[in-house]
Amino acid sequence: MKAFAALLDALAYTPSRNAKLRLLQDYFRTTPDPDRGYALATLTGTLELSNAKPAVIRDLVAKRADPVLFELSYDYVGDLAETVALIWQAATSDTAALKLSEVVTTLETARRADVPRHLEAWLDRLDAEARWALLKLITGALRVGVSARLAKTALAALGSVPDAEVEELWHSLRPPYVELFAWLDGRAPRPVIDDALAFRPFMLANPLEDGEAAALDLDAYRVEWKWDGIRVQIAARGMAKRLYSRSGDDITEAFPDLLDGLAFDAVLDGELLVMRDGRVAPFNDLQQRLNRKTVTPKMLRDFPVGVKLYDALSVGGEDLRPLAFAERRERLEGWFAATRPPRLELSPLVAAAGLDDLQRLRAEARGQPIEGLMLKRADSPYVAGRPKGPWFKWKRDPLTVDAVLMYAQRGHGKRSSFYSDYTFGAWRTGADGGDELVPVGKAYFGFTDDELKELDRWVRNNTVNRFGPVREVRAGLVFEVAFDGVQRSTRHKSGVALRFPRIHRIRWDKPPNEADRLSALEALIEG
Repeated sequence: MKAFAALLDALAYTPSRNAKLRLLQDYFRTTPDPDRGYALATLTGTLELSNAKPAVIRDLVAKRADPVLFELSYDYVGDLAETVALIWQAATSDTAALKLSEVVTTLETARRADVPRHLEAWLDRLDAEARWALLKLITGALRVGVSARLAKTALAALGSVPDAEVEELWHSLRPPYVELFAWLDGRAPRPVIDDALAFRPFMLANPLEDGEAAALDLDAYRVEWKWDGIRVQIAARGMAKRLYSRSGDDITEAFPDLLDGLAFDAVLDGELLVMRDGRVAPFNDLQQRLNRKTVTPKMLRDFPVGVKLYDALSVGGEDLRPLAFAERRERLEGWFAATRPPRLELSPLVAAAGLDDLQRLRAEARGQPIEGLMLKRADSPYVAGRPKGPWFKWKRDPLTVDAVLMYAQRGHGKRSSFYSDYTFGAWRTGADGGDELVPVGKAYFGFTDDELKELDRWVRNNTVNRFGPVREVRAGLVFEVAFDGVQRSTRHKSGVALRFPRIHRIRWDKPPNEADRLSALEALIEG
């Protein structure tokens, strides 16, 4: 645990991407199996310790610390693991080394009732830094500035292999990745996986600004709709099939209605959508199907899904990714005409006579389940990651609303001392005939560090009520909020929610009574 704790601490205080890569490579190079594999799984979010819950940690610290002191400390620090690590009073002086693999294997096999006993013993054996790392491991809330992609890039550099090759193996292997490290160390051959059903890393597009669009040679590009769903990959051979999300997660079991009727040998790239009688439904309908552990018959009936196909990565066992997009598209169209799989449709190519026509089509996407346009070079091979130039996404312009700050909550990690998570609302007529604010969204980015300090100071000086870690503030500060759409929602009292809200501008100059009304947002509801 000592080396793992030192790694997390160093990563948390290292802003440079290249420096983080060096830290990861040094750790993977010097740490033995299986500890380095479990550390990798923790950093990439693939380690699941279902027997250990934050409630167990709270119950344990309640026995060792004054509950009022703990709540005050937690409110000040803003992070459960850090608070417990600092406030914990060890009952023993045993400082024997504790291995990361010992913690993981114990929690994976222990009965739920035995977990508190193991956790208490470990906390007593560790110093504050290692206690923090242990609790971060258990809660899964690392927030040390390392994405799964960065960790995989460090792995690729460790073995001097392409990032895409690590990514392709990644989703077929499991922690602690002993065979992966053996290959990267040069001690064993490349792990053998089932290529037919393996995940292929997605090719991604770069955002396109209006000024950049005019500089493109549009004759070299093919244009598609950017559908408002989630990007997925279908891998199938015979009756075996897999459905992967963009991050490579296997989401097969969540969409039995999509996969039940599929029987072919291909790997396809497309957009998962709710589709009824050939019509694409708003994203809000698709949300009813996402992140569901149990899929009910009613859900299958009310929110039937399908896929708009963009690309073919493999057909009949032949890898098509090295081919140009125009050729892959022809192969996809020919395969689709011969196969006609249920619930799958070709996403059409969009005909446009120049830039003005494209701008018109992009503007007309508003109000439809379309985010904008995709521009893909006809000669581009399918390359993992986000290369600059071959593919662009030209999203429709965001909407904006002037909303009033209602509540604020502390952030996490480096923001744990600042009120950086903001809930904002719009005006409507209340039951008594007067105006009232109702929440419509929450945002925690879109402002600079200097602006964050000003906002934090304003929240502290204008608090009118407290609800645990949340502060209610007086209606005195207006945000100009950018967002991609509005949808019905039972999550907010207003009955609506904004899609991808972010702070566009802080309107220190605007009186709160001049902020927008809920009716203006209701008029923008999709579908």
